[in-house]
Amino acid sequence: MSSRSGRRRQQLLVGEKIRELRKSRSLTQAELAAKIGVQQSDLCRMEAGEYKVSLETLFGVLSIFGLDIGEFFKERSRPRDGAEDEILRRWRRLSPRAREEVREFLIFKSRQQGED
Repeated sequence: MSSRSGRRRQQLLVGEKIRELRKSRSLTQAELAAKIGVQQSDLCRMEAGEYKVSLETLFGVLSIFGLDIGEFFKERSRPRDGAEDEILRRWRRLSPRAREEVREFLIFKSRQQGED
């Protein structure tokens, strides 16, 4: 594989991941573009792998979806069930304060079961 086709493939994978995240939050391209400070047409080209995503834009996307860079690039090692997908989808829609409350609740429930 040439370095040019390798870069193109990377651009496509990053774009596909951004599209997947955007759709999981039921955001339009225009809505996400406005949140990260790019033109909708540029976001469209990024999602299609036709336009390189800058680090600034990528970090904006990560911030919107509450992910770190490792989570963004991590491949799913096993299929998740529908309930896990739903929990993650709902988690990503929560405010930072609400996320903290859920985290505290999970810690509480784990301790009740003797897991932590």
